[in-house]
Amino acid sequence: MSFVILIILFGGMMWFMQRNQKKAAAQRQEQLDNMQPGSEIVTIGGLHGILANVDKTKGTIELDAEGVILTFDRAAVKTVKPVVTTEATEALDGVIGEAKAENVDASETADKQDSPFE
Repeated sequence: MSFVILIILFGGMMWFMQRNQKKAAAQRQEQLDNMQPGSEIVTIGGLHGILANVDKTKGTIELDAEGVILTFDRAAVKTVKPVVTTEATEALDGVIGEAKAENVDASETADKQDSPFE
């Protein structure tokens, strides 16, 4: 009887491990399928670059690493960071500019106040 329980537990453990592997493989495949030129890529070797071209027929990608175009297999991709659009960049620059302006105003106000230590 204890042997049957042991087999059931082992089977359940194997089923859960296989399920997690399938989820991870599906997520990785989706990441590779959604690569677009302009995405920031990190390879398994640690090379960071901008995706210049995707050749789905050959299964290769071309990375622009500071002006040098390198060709890799799609399997060499470790991480894909999404393309940053100009709209998002402009919006972020606007928010940063406003924060800097508020910070400058606050520091000028603090400078104008008399210090009790002078």
